[in-house]
Amino acid sequence: QLQLVESGGGLVQPGGSLRLSCAASGFTLDIYAIGWFRQAPGKAREGVSCISKGGDGTNYIDSVKGRFTISRDNAKNTVYLQIDNLKPEDTAMYYCAADIFGHEGTCRGYNYFEVWGRGTPVTVSS
Repeated sequence: QLQLVESGGGLVQPGGSLRLSCAASGFTLDIYAIGWFRQAPGKAREGVSCISKGGDGTNYIDSVKGRFTISRDNAKNTVYLQIDNLKPEDTAMYYCAADIFGHEGTCRGYNYFEVWGRGTPVTVSS
């Protein structure tokens, strides 16, 4: 059983912060790159951030750079996404995913993720 479970989403006012968590069960995350994705209402899913297996390599899309911080604690089998200065356009369902076929555990692109969680919703509204 390979599962990822996201948590930490909610309803937040603009300018607020959230920390999303991605916890694994049935397997360990320490050999995999992990990505965060989001899908806004009526829009396609987009990758927003990725972290390498050791946490030394990260990637962010331009729209979240400086506001989103991805991190991981392999001892806790968990990856985090700290979101600061939330904007209404950040409203989306947020997913984490594991690149289980990336043998080097690096961020090799947002089209290479195979195991997905069910998502946690983030709503930014006043």
